[in-house]
Amino acid sequence: MIWIVGLGNPGKQYEATRHNVGFMAIDRLSQQWGIPVGKSKCRALVGEGTVRGGKVALIKPLTFMNLSGEAVRAFMDFHKAELDRMIVIYDDLDTPFGHIRLRYQGSSGGHNGIKSIIQHVGTQTFKRVRIGISRPAPGREVVDYVLAPFSREEAKGLDLVLQKTADAVDYALTEPFDKVMARYNGSI
Repeated sequence: MIWIVGLGNPGKQYEATRHNVGFMAIDRLSQQWGIPVGKSKCRALVGEGTVRGGKVALIKPLTFMNLSGEAVRAFMDFHKAELDRMIVIYDDLDTPFGHIRLRYQGSSGGHNGIKSIIQHVGTQTFKRVRIGISRPAPGREVVDYVLAPFSREEAKGLDLVLQKTADAVDYALTEPFDKVMARYNGSI
């Protein structure tokens, strides 16, 4: 089973924020693959189905961003899910808006959701799709920025970014991750 975890915060007040772009990507995959994500289990909303002949799980942790690793660990333990079959999708301040960056491993880069996952799974080695949200303007607090909705200009390009993310994850179902990185790293 390939399990895809989109990071975000539960609750209506966070739905359209930059920090929830991982949830938005899961919603896009859910729609594209016809897999409803709504079953509450393992401290997450989960949807399971078959895509391209293989079992897939879509996961939106309900633990809030900073505790994402708790839901990831619970799902991993319950399903005996293999870590090398997990893909995590999340927002990244250091990637410009309109770009996605795929990686196999690395530090948290200051992202508390990734920090929590690393802590709970015991390794920095897992597949990631970072969706660029750019850094805030000087003088603006990072917390306020990530918990704010996308600007009107960004909102116009968000659909393309989410589709590129969905396409990259879809491609990763059948291709080696190196090949996916070579094809999808960069701008839309």
